[in-house]
Amino acid sequence: MRQFKTISAIDGARVKINGRWYISFCSNDYLGLSQHPALRRAAKAAIDRFGVGSGASRLMAGTFSLHRQLEKAIARFKGAEDALLFTSGYAANLGVITALVKKSDTLFCDELNHASLIDAARLTGVATAESRPYRRGARLFIYRHRDMEHLKTLLKAKIRNLGASAPVRATNVGAQFYIVSDAVFSMDGDIAPLKEIAALAGKYKATVILDEAHSTGIFGRNGRGLLDELGLRDNLCNLWLGIGTLSKAVGGLGGFVTGSKEMISYIRSKSRPFIFTTALPPAVCAANIAALKIIRQQPQLHKKLWANTDYIKSLLNQLNPLNPVVSETPIIPVVIGDAKKTLQVSQYLWSKGLFIPAIRPPTVPVGQSRLRISISALHRPEHLDALSNHLLTFIRNP
Repeated sequence: MRQFKTISAIDGARVKINGRWYISFCSNDYLGLSQHPALRRAAKAAIDRFGVGSGASRLMAGTFSLHRQLEKAIARFKGAEDALLFTSGYAANLGVITALVKKSDTLFCDELNHASLIDAARLTGVATAESRPYRRGARLFIYRHRDMEHLKTLLKAKIRNLGASAPVRATNVGAQFYIVSDAVFSMDGDIAPLKEIAALAGKYKATVILDEAHSTGIFGRNGRGLLDELGLRDNLCNLWLGIGTLSKAVGGLGGFVTGSKEMISYIRSKSRPFIFTTALPPAVCAANIAALKIIRQQPQLHKKLWANTDYIKSLLNQLNPLNPVVSETPIIPVVIGDAKKTLQVSQYLWSKGLFIPAIRPPTVPVGQSRLRISISALHRPEHLDALSNHLLTFIRNP
């Protein structure tokens, strides 16, 4: 059974657990902003002004000036008309998809999408069997991971049978077709083939819902995300509905969706996870605003993150040249396979002062247990050397 490891203090990339300091390689705080002095100051000032909690949902009495300031900052950051805040990235995925998708709609999802995207699809009343009528829910088709030929086959067959409509509008009238994908897949560290997805979306009049949780702050100009990195943001009308989180590279808490003013207004009025959840604390919003400013103005954090990522990849490739690291992101999976063996490796590294939990079923499929190494701008070269050296020692003397 899984157990908590309770952190009592934090200092850069180190965390204190049960009185001992460990180097953490499992945080998604990619830029180290959760500890940044500017975020601390912003949060403290907001507490002095507004107190701790929001007291109500946004549509009751829970909307503060800092909520709207953050939404405007996110929209500017992402190059969108408007944005809407949720309490987490998970809630954003649930809230957006369940608000938009109707029983007559069809979703096409990558098989390795995040659990929140999968759960959102289930909550639409999805029927996976082709024979089930629409009254049982929207239809869901799973395409093999990053397999564009499989996605094309599904789109071609299902849209021909069901009849394609124009891209989605805020009124959500008529059957719609959605391609749903992560931008960066959180367990494998690989990225979605967005150019190919975009081409298919345009050809078959499908709308793409893209979760940029692990690409916001990591890719693109000033951390705007993978769409920006690939040059798709400004010239592709289909990829206009973007979801993200503020709890990873941004270093705070919360989720968001960006899109047209019309679409954001529709989601604000229809999304149950948004309507019935107490709003984010104002202090969290203030910290997020400060973080977005730092991401834009301090590119050295971004450069340090990628320098660390390249360095550890080179060390791991020297460690095992026959099985090179193929990750394209600061998420580096070391797939061991057997769950018990993975736990042994994790426990050995723990004994050496390295915090890397074992990832095992049901988080990943049976036979795919792994260490999920997550790199941060806060890691120092000696931290990365220690990781490589202890992995090598274990491999030689298991």
